[in-house]
Order: sequence, then structure tokens, then C-alpha cells
Amino acid sequence: MKIVVFGLTISSSWGNGHATLWRGLSKALARQRHDFVFFERDVPYYAGARDMHSLPGGTLVLYPDWESVLPRARLECQEADAVIVTSYCADAIAAADQIGSRTNALRVFYDLDTPITLAQLANGDQVPYVGPRGLADFDLVLSYTGGAALTELRTRLGARTVAPLYGHVDPDVHRPVAPLAHYRSGLSYLGTYSADRQAALQAYFINPSRRRPQQRFLIGGAQYPQQFPWSSNIYFVRHLPPSEHPAFYSSSRLTLNVTRAPMACMGFCPSGRLFEAAACGVPVLSDSWQGLDKFYAPGSEIIVADSEDSAVAALDLSDGELVRIARAARERTLAEHTSEQRAVDLIAALEAARSRSEPQTGQRVPVEA
Repeated sequence: MKIVVFGLTISSSWGNGHATLWRGLSKALARQRHDFVFFERDVPYYAGARDMHSLPGGTLVLYPDWESVLPRARLECQEADAVIVTSYCADAIAAADQIGSRTNALRVFYDLDTPITLAQLANGDQVPYVGPRGLADFDLVLSYTGGAALTELRTRLGARTVAPLYGHVDPDVHRPVAPLAHYRSGLSYLGTYSADRQAALQAYFINPSRRRPQQRFLIGGAQYPQQFPWSSNIYFVRHLPPSEHPAFYSSSRLTLNVTRAPMACMGFCPSGRLFEAAACGVPVLSDSWQGLDKFYAPGSEIIVADSEDSAVAALDLSDGELVRIARAARERTLAEHTSEQRAVDLIAALEAARSRSEPQTGQRVPVEA
């Protein structure tokens, strides 16, 4: 297939969870002999922290504004088998209009932020990447979140066909490596600051750090405010590029996964960071949400925190127990949660949607994947 994506960013991993996921997926699609084109508006805050300038096995199109890239977008869409528009794409509505009127490609929307989208709708806010007709004009809607979110995409946004496409990890990038002294910690946390994660971070990271002052705690991320409640034993590393993630995780005795509040409430929402940490062979302490046990077995593949005390208890587990949990989680990750597997899932979803949308008269010509 030829797949064209209009997305938020793939060139910069700064302050977003989209780029790393698309990099792993595009690499896997290229290995499976699909063509991949990614359109990204060139904005200053990503340009200033760009850590990918070309797309191995695919094509990256950086453009200053929609009007200037429109001829190229039309050409690529006309040649595509599937065109995917994503949440938070700067020109999502314009791109959706383009594929709706000028191409026979399969029309796909991929919401990598489904609980945030639905929360904005519930608050009466405008969703900038969804047009007035909702998602009714797409042949397929993919959701980063499963469970009840799939039903709500149908009932509230008019999606006709919905399927989950969960997060994943590229094990070539995220793997166990030698620990580094400046990343060593008893408990680490890697993630961009978000106010709706703060309550969980307070309970499972900040408060435990005060109860274990002799241990070193480490946060890596971006956009942390000056008023963040630091402790003397909490250390900070500003945004880390994906190339540094393995050393960060591999230097941790235990790492924390915290889910944004709307996603945790919705359930079935594994973050890319969760899979990355597990692939690096570090034991993971995670907040609890519905569906977590569908991805990792609590107690044997992941440690689940439901209180400050349970987080502190995880810090007190023996080295042998933590190693056993980490090894089991890595094996599960490599078997089920790689970018290669998600690429297979994506192609299967596209093929199924194309079969449903194929006219009986057969105007569309099937393309072998």
C-alpha cells in the first residue's frame, strides 16, 4: 500500500507522544514494503528541537502553510491507497476536505488522543482537528484508546467503523543498555508535564521521595513549571530525545508510568512510554486503569499502584523480584507490543475497511499489501 499521513509531528519528539510512535510505525511499514509519506507543518517549537530530518524508508514533507503544500498534498493523495489524518494535526480539517473530494483513497482518521477529544466535547469546547460533520465522512476511525472510547466515537462523532490501534515500541531503539551514572535512580519518571497527571505523580512519586530521602529519584521531561514541588532527592533532566531513553530506563531500579486523567478514566489506554520502559528491561510501576491487565499481568509483569503506600511498597521489593517482573514484561512486549505488530494490525484494519467500502461494481482496483 501507499499510505499518506497528515499528522502533528514525526520530526521532533519534544513535548509530544506522537513522533516516537510514528517513527516506529513508519519503519515497520517500510520493512513490510509499504510506501509511507508524512506531512507535517513546520512550526517553530518543533523546528527548534528537531531530532529527525529525514524519514528512513519513507518521505517526510515539511511545509510552512497549507496553501503552499496543497499541490503536493493533492498529488500524493491521488496516488495513495489510504490517507490518514490525525488528532492535533495543524491542518486536519483542510486535509480531510482534500481527501474527501479529490481522491478515491481510503479515508482514515487516527485519534491518538481520544480521551482528550471526548473530554473537550463533553466540556462544550471546540475540537480544532474535527470538522462540523464530526468523523462521519471517514471510512475508518482508529483510536489510540480502546474500550468505551470506541462506542463514544460512534455515538458522539458519527464514526461509522472504529478500531483500536494501541501504542507500541521499536525494540531496535528501546532495549536494555549499560546504565549511566547520571541517570541512576531508585525510581524514575519520564514524561512531559501535564496538570492532569499531577495528582498521580504526587501520590506515586513525590510523596514516596519524601518518605525515602536516602534514595535518588529522577524526572526526565519538558514543560515543568517553576512551582513544581521538588524535593532535595528529586533530580531533573530536561527533555530527552528517544536515543537517550534506553540509558535513562536501564539506569533505573524501577520506573513509573502515569496516565493522563482523561485517559485513565476511559481505560484501555497504554502509553508508548509504558511499552518503551518494558522493552528496556526495567520493572514498571503503573497507575491503575481499566484494561491494564489486557496488556500486562499485574503482579507478575507489572506493579500496579493504587495508593502512596503501595508505591512505597514497590520501592521495598527485592532486586530479585524486580528483575523477574522486568524480564516477564520484556518478553510480553516483544511478543505483542512492537511497532512491527502494530503495522500488521494497521494494514489488517485498512484492508478490512477497504473491503467494506469497495463498491459492488468494482471501481476500485485492489492493491496487494
